[in-house]
Amino acid sequence: MGDGIVFAGVTIDSNDPAELAGFWRAALGYVTLADTGDYVMIAPPGVGIGDGRYVAFQRVPEFKVAKNRVHIDFQTSTRAAEVARLTGLGAEVVGEHALPGFTWTVLRDPHGNEFCVVSAES
Repeated sequence: MGDGIVFAGVTIDSNDPAELAGFWRAALGYVTLADTGDYVMIAPPGVGIGDGRYVAFQRVPEFKVAKNRVHIDFQTSTRAAEVARLTGLGAEVVGEHALPGFTWTVLRDPHGNEFCVVSAES
């Protein structure tokens, strides 16, 4: 890997990691790589723990109470359909936004964590 750092994944605090991991497994089509009860790691099928692109959920005692300082953006060419699918899984739409050539929907997962579904024109 050499010097420097590379992006490996993102970890989200949760008072119920297993429940939140279940939502994100369904949303992303990921599989569980590790589950200790207090820490659940998911990734695309065929991706190992050291391969990166994971999302992890770690147990914390408190519930989320404020807006995320960091959130994840997901890109798709079928934004409306994906937003409908994600709300069917338990996400909530927060808002719709657009700039020339770039449109996104802000959502919250079942634990209140914000994320965006983006579509961009080429």
